[in-house]
Amino acid sequence: MYILHIANKNYSSWSLRPWVLMRALDIPFSERLHRLGAETFTDFSPSGKVPCLVDIATVVWDSLAITEYLAEDHSGVWPADAKARAWARSAAAEMHSGFATLRNQHGMNVGVRVAVAQRPAELLADIARIAHLWNEGLARFGGPFLAGSEFSAVDAFFAPVVFRFRSYGVAVNGAAAGYVDTMLAHPAMKEWEAAALAEDFRESEHEAELAVAGTVTTDLRTPAG
Repeated sequence: MYILHIANKNYSSWSLRPWVLMRALDIPFSERLHRLGAETFTDFSPSGKVPCLVDIATVVWDSLAITEYLAEDHSGVWPADAKARAWARSAAAEMHSGFATLRNQHGMNVGVRVAVAQRPAELLADIARIAHLWNEGLARFGGPFLAGSEFSAVDAFFAPVVFRFRSYGVAVNGAAAGYVDTMLAHPAMKEWEAAALAEDFRESEHEAELAVAGTVTTDLRTPAG
């Protein structure tokens, strides 16, 4: 069985991607959760980062590499239709390498709601581009997921953004608004969220980001232990 090393579910957007993909596709794995700021990851991860997938003697790190490794042996990771698959890979790769302003200013923090007073132009541009991608995919391939009727890797790559948009009160237009609701209602997303809210440990850097982003209006997490 695969072993998937991840970090705090409240914060770790990179970890969410392969985790939610494997859960959504019913790919069996054993989870190993490590605390950010309290553990080092070099014992199992060549890069010293998570996520990291271990398949007996094979070690795969980075969420995109893990996705492609899983696609070699499991159907449904990418859409079966060639055009949808090409679009999905392009959109996922753009998410994987881009949107730095969104990452830096709206870091994933599943259990909080933040009132943001002002968003700079660079952040608004990232949000607009993501909304455009979502509306494009939904229109081209019929939804309710980005590349068609089934959850696939491109949805997994945007799953952290869905949580970010809810946490920071980001509204999107058109079919993209419904997509947010669809994703938040997905059983795998709800399972991750429940575990994130149950965590009673905090990581100082991620918590400090909240004060910069705006004012925390709601904190649904288990109180820090």
